Amino acid sequence: MSISAANDMSIFSLVAGASLPVQMVLLVLIGTSLFSWWYIFIKLATIKKAETNAEDFEKAFWSGGDLNKLFEGLASSRRKPQGMASIFEAGFREYVRHKQQTTMDVSDVMEGSRRAMRAAYNRELDDLDAHLPFLASVGSVSPYIGLFGTVWGIMNAFRGLSNVAQATLSQVAPGIAEALVATAIGLFAAIPAVIAYNRFASSVDRLSVRYESFMEEFTNILQRKS
Repeated sequence: MSISAANDMSIFSLVAGASLPVQMVLLVLIGTSLFSWWYIFIKLATIKKAETNAEDFEKAFWSGGDLNKLFEGLASSRRKPQGMASIFEAGFREYVRHKQQTTMDVSDVMEGSRRAMRAAYNRELDDLDAHLPFLASVGSVSPYIGLFGTVWGIMNAFRGLSNVAQATLSQVAPGIAEALVATAIGLFAAIPAVIAYNRFASSVDRLSVRYESFMEEFTNILQRKS
């Protein structure tokens, strides 16, 4: 094979010579892949930070210190509490507020504290789940978008052969190769998104269980204090 023929069969040459629909498919897939990688890096940092914050707060919480001082430290901090600290802060704030109303029953105080912690828990889970649906969509849809580009490219390749008396491999190969590039780019976009989604979903589930366990344990502590 000559050098010029090899250059004609390079990926860049195939993409440049592809039909407009195939080029649009490739552009969508490349853009989707870039967005998914951007979200992957964001989620890596977010989940790592959430895990670190949970470990640090658990050490402070279970160290045996005064819960009032822990709450005051979080309330006076310039940084908004996040993760487990946010759940504690919301629950303890509601507990103190209701305890100041001496006419309230203990059950009402505890129910108010639980509702506050549950609301904070839902907010934290929403933050952790952010961008995960996008990664799931990329992982499930990208192969089909690439397949559409492949089918379109193969249709063009065979349509171009309809006016040729005798088809040869050299005439068919560029069109088929152009079409298969779309499938390859679709898989390139889908595979990292699927792997990242599964890993992040598992990490979020573990953090969710960790938060719920803390809520139950903290509720028991507040109940004993009441």
